[in-house]
This record gives sequence, C-alpha cells and structure tokens, in this order.
Amino acid sequence: MDIKPFIKYVGVNDHKVDLFEGQYIVPNGMAYNSYVILDQKVAVMDTVDADFVDKWLENIDKSLDGRQPDYLIVQHMEPDHSSGIQAFADRYPAAQIVASAKAFPMMQAFFGEDFADRRVVAGDGVTLSLGERTLAFVTAPMVHWPEVILTYIPEEKVLFSADAFGKFGALDVEEEWDCEARRYYIGIVGKYGAQVQAVLKKAAALSIECICPLHGPVLTGDGIKNALEKYNIWSTYAVEDKGVTIAYASIYGHTAAAALELADMLEDAGVTVEKFDLARDDMAEAVECAFRYDRLVLAASTYNNDVFPFMRTFIDHLTARNFQSRTVAFIENGSWAPAAQKVMRAMLENCKNLSYANNNVTIKSALNDDSSAALAALAQELSAL
Repeated sequence: MDIKPFIKYVGVNDHKVDLFEGQYIVPNGMAYNSYVILDQKVAVMDTVDADFVDKWLENIDKSLDGRQPDYLIVQHMEPDHSSGIQAFADRYPAAQIVASAKAFPMMQAFFGEDFADRRVVAGDGVTLSLGERTLAFVTAPMVHWPEVILTYIPEEKVLFSADAFGKFGALDVEEEWDCEARRYYIGIVGKYGAQVQAVLKKAAALSIECICPLHGPVLTGDGIKNALEKYNIWSTYAVEDKGVTIAYASIYGHTAAAALELADMLEDAGVTVEKFDLARDDMAEAVECAFRYDRLVLAASTYNNDVFPFMRTFIDHLTARNFQSRTVAFIENGSWAPAAQKVMRAMLENCKNLSYANNNVTIKSALNDDSSAALAALAQELSAL
C-alpha cells in the first residue's frame, strides 16, 4: 500500500490478539504500522510485534525492490513497535539505528545490545537528510513512554506520530475512528494530558497534511482536524458530550435494578445514557464513557464494609487517569450497614473539580417506596444539569 509515491506501508494486521497490552479487548484486532520512506536514502519507520517480524521483513524486502535501507527510525520502544529491531539490524548490518537518547538503554534491556557502533541520537532540533526530503525529529516524552519521538517531513508536510492519534482495530476492518481512538487514548495515554498538550503545541507550529500513526489509519484532511480537536478535548479532560454514564456493581441484582431504573427515568427525560455492568461489560469502554460525558453515576453494593471489588477497580482506573471536572452521583446498597457511598467518595477525594449530586440514593437490600422516591429525585436533578 502506498501512502504517497515515496512512502510505502509495510505494517501488519493482527487478528490473533485477544487482549492488547494484556487488558484491552480488541474484537477487531490491531494494526502495527510501519512505513518505508524511499528517497536517495531509505528510512524504515519503526518495527512491529514479535509475532509478525518475519512478515514485516518480507514486506520491507518487497517495498525496497532490491535497495538496502540506510536507517531504522525507532520512535517508540514498546514491544508492539520495537520487537523487530534486532532482526532488522542482523539483516541489514549497514543500516544505522535512529532513536532518542532514552531509547538506546531500553534496547540494551530488551535485546542485550544498544547498537553503540551504529546509532544516531535524535531529538528536538535534530534533522536527517534523505536527499530530497528531510526528517525533523520532535521529542514527545510520556506520550506515552519517556523515549518517544515524532518525525516530520517538512517538504511533504507528513508527520509520523508514534502512538499519538492511534486507535484499536486492524486496518482491514472499517469502523468509526472516534470510538476506538477514544478508548485507546483514555486507556493508554489518559494520565498524560499535560504532556499531550505540550506535543499539541509543537504540532501547531507544523503544517500537517498527513499523519502516519503506529496504530490505526493514516489521517488526512478532515480526519486530521477531527483528531486534533478530539486530542485537545481529551488531554484537557474537558467534557466531550452531554450525557450520563451509569456504572454499577451488583451482587444479587438489586443494585443493578436500581441503576437500570434510573437509566430508564433519564432516558424518558431525553438524556443520553450509557450503562455498564462492571462485572460483565468492557471495563475500558466504561472508563472511556466516564471521560466522554459530563455526569457519572456510581452504583455499588457494600462489601466487607467496603465497596464491591469491581467498583473499586473501576474507580482506580478513573483516578489513575486524572478523572476530573464532572458531576458524580452515588447509589449504594447495604442490607444492614451501607458503606459503599462513603468509600466511593473517599476514593475520588483527590480528583479535581468534581461536583456531587444532592440526591444520592441508599438502598437497604431492595428498592422500596423511600429509595424509589430518592431515585426519582436523583433522576430529576441529573436531568436538569
């Protein structure tokens, strides 16, 4: 596949993977993107996951048409992008390895080799001429590892963006960019909003007509505009859409019944609602929606004078990603000593700019007239926001 006449796609689609990074469900697989830039000199942009190194090397050979690569550009050392470094180095012994200063110690850790005799250290202000085109490097620390660099071709207005602007899903499956890019960003990069903002400021100084990420499709035109707008929203923890996420963790179904009854009330009032059974639904999608919408309801049973474990895990995911600037409401259940609300609120105490609903709900075993009335009051309050 040609991205441009001088840029060849040599990445692979992975439909064997069930959990990306050991935790994210990827029903449509993953793409591990790699590119070859053909100029007077040849540069290969990143490698692929270990299971696909042989296929990747085959793709490179086909794209080179008998030429030899001069450089391997390593933008990111995560194993789904770096596993082919040693194999590439062995196959092309004259090629130099280009990466940030922080990447080479990682190569030593992964491969027992830091390529000291063939390395080129890249960073802000460093350029590399390929002939007609120049590679200009931009550091992007903690987006989302410390060694990350981006690569820009000013003559062509092309940005190779490492993991930035990527998404879940293989390239041979058509699906909306926003949803799986959001789930990918919030899950993997979400903690590093300030660092993403710093990179966006660097990108604003560049004229960009094409973005080539390490996951997901190449972006052009309105796709670039949309991606930049979404990244600005996500990295500032701003509200993307009006709506309510209801996340519930229920033991025998009574807490779930209350959560679903609240969802019905809100939907009847015309409110957008996303609801998640934290024990059964995709936790990462629930986290994604909590960051997408402006209101969040946490509904959980008391468990060992604490909160049901699935809810504790969910809130841990939120706080680890700097959850903030939302309205939160609680539904708790406890047959003799309800404690879930107190625990959940304490877990959120270090989150910035949270507002809390006035009409929270306490259930003792099952809904009754009093708790149903409290549920209706909560629905009315949330609907008015």
